Parts: sequence; C-alpha cells; structure tokens
Amino acid sequence: MPGLINFSATGGYGAVTVRPWESITIEDDGEPLVPLDAGAVSLEAPPPYLALGAPYGAFGPWFLRASVYARLLDAQRRLGEVLPGWRLHLLDAWRPLAVQAFMVAHTEAQLRRESPELSEQALRERVLTYWAPPSDDAARPPPHSTGAAVDVTLRDAQGEVADMGSPFDEPTERSWPGHFESSRPEVHRRRMALAEVMREAGFVGHRQEWWHFSHGDRAWARELGLPVARYGRTAP
Repeated sequence: MPGLINFSATGGYGAVTVRPWESITIEDDGEPLVPLDAGAVSLEAPPPYLALGAPYGAFGPWFLRASVYARLLDAQRRLGEVLPGWRLHLLDAWRPLAVQAFMVAHTEAQLRRESPELSEQALRERVLTYWAPPSDDAARPPPHSTGAAVDVTLRDAQGEVADMGSPFDEPTERSWPGHFESSRPEVHRRRMALAEVMREAGFVGHRQEWWHFSHGDRAWARELGLPVARYGRTAP
C-alpha cells in the first residue's frame, strides 16, 4: 500500500517503539496450543480478520494455550452466575505475525483515510496504542502470537451481541474501558462485568481496549509485577 510506514528491522514501528513490558523476559513453559470448541464457547463467524483477507495460512484464529482456554471457560462460568444466560463471545485469539502485520497496515490505512489531519507522529502513536508491532524478534512477540491473549465481548440471553459502546478494534478513546462511565452507565456496567469475570479467572485487561485480555504473556507479567512471562511466540 502506498504511503505505509516501513516495518523493517531498521525502520518503522519496531525501531521507535518501547512497549511498557520491554523489561519482561520470557521463559516459555512449552504448554501447547489447543483448538477452541465452538460448542463450548461462542465464536465470531467468519473470524473478523479472515473476513478482511488476513493471511492466516493453514490455521485460523481459534487456538489458545491449554490453561488460557481453561481460564476462559472459567470466566464464562462466572459470567453465567452474575448474568444468567449470557455468554462470552470471542472475536479473536491466536494470531500469526503475518496477520499482525496485515492488521497494523490495515489500521494505518484506515486512519489515513478517516483522520487525514493526523501528523506522521500522531498516526504512529495512534496505531501503536492499539496494535503491538509485528516483530519477528522472539524476545518481543505480539501478545496474540503467544496464544495467551483473547479478544472477547458479551452475548446476551437472547443470543444477541451486546452493545459495548464502541466497535471491536475502534482506534479511539471510546474503546478505553472506562470511557462511558458517566455518559452511558449501562454500557459501562457491561464492560465492567466482562472485565470482572475475566480478572477473576486470572486474566489482565488492556488499558485502552475493553475487549482484550491475556494470561501468561509479557503484558500480563508486567501488570502483576512479575519479571518473567510464561509464553512466547508459538503456532499450532
């Protein structure tokens, strides 16, 4: 795509980005990825990025580390206790580097169209608020490439996807978890209900994305004050 920022090792996002968890090292415990059971959890169909043409290759997104999947099922059980009949609805899980790069470029192109007033620096910062660089450095894996991260929303007792105030992946402040605390209390309560059941199941949330949660990656370790993450980049 013309005008897109270079993603090479010597330029673009990877060269200018220092993520908050850069000091966290990885000691991968070798736990395998497992496929997600569509009968046990609600899965978006078709997967959002696949629908955009993202290059998954032989595998789609519906894989997680085994214990992460177990925690997700625990979160769903907890949700049913506080909101009977409601379910977690998955939007994305495992993501290969090629898809990460595709979606970073897609978001950058979207912002160039929709927010042409952004300077190059502002554009870069906006993209990096919502997307980790697609680094092929084994010490700096994007969270979803580790099988430790999941993007999730709620499905109500009638089977409808709940209104969470902003669409999945919207790169604006409306996606920050607390954004609607005063202006739309019902939306805020749904976001907090999602965050609470995920937290109780052992996940940590993203500070700028109401839908993103992880367990075992570098972001998780950083939030818990741990020096070492459980999971590095992996594939089915």
